[in-house]
Amino acid sequence: MPVVNQYDKIIGYKNRDEIQPEDIYRVSALWITNSQKEILLAKRHHTKKNNPNKWGPAVSGTVEKNETYKSNIIKEANEELGLTNIKPQIGPKTFNNKKHLHFTQWYFLKLDKKLDEFKFKKDEVEEIKWITKKELLSDIKENSENYIDSIMSLFN
Repeated sequence: MPVVNQYDKIIGYKNRDEIQPEDIYRVSALWITNSQKEILLAKRHHTKKNNPNKWGPAVSGTVEKNETYKSNIIKEANEELGLTNIKPQIGPKTFNNKKHLHFTQWYFLKLDKKLDEFKFKKDEVEEIKWITKKELLSDIKENSENYIDSIMSLFN
């Protein structure tokens, strides 16, 4: 996977298990909303190394060698939710300097699907749910331990 500097320029490559706490890497993430203004959240699988059993954006993934942020999010959307032929809109790029150092390129997609229409990958995602922004912000405030650290970066 690409290792980048503080300007998000590639300075080398490492395997995932070689990443050190001081290494900065790239992540892409996708916020999916529907016409009812609900947000689709995904609960990370309990076997995930980072943030197991925590709620986060509908889709996210670590950018691999020879991928761009955009090609990665399109691949991840297919792998994690079974979405094809999507055209996500680019959003902000944020920097997470908590436990893991990474740039996250956010994308947005409006999609009207029922939960049972998604084909989510059981070894990646425990469950998915639609939630209103108001409910989400309230739950993050009361139960922040149930969410990945970087979820608030988009709201900030």
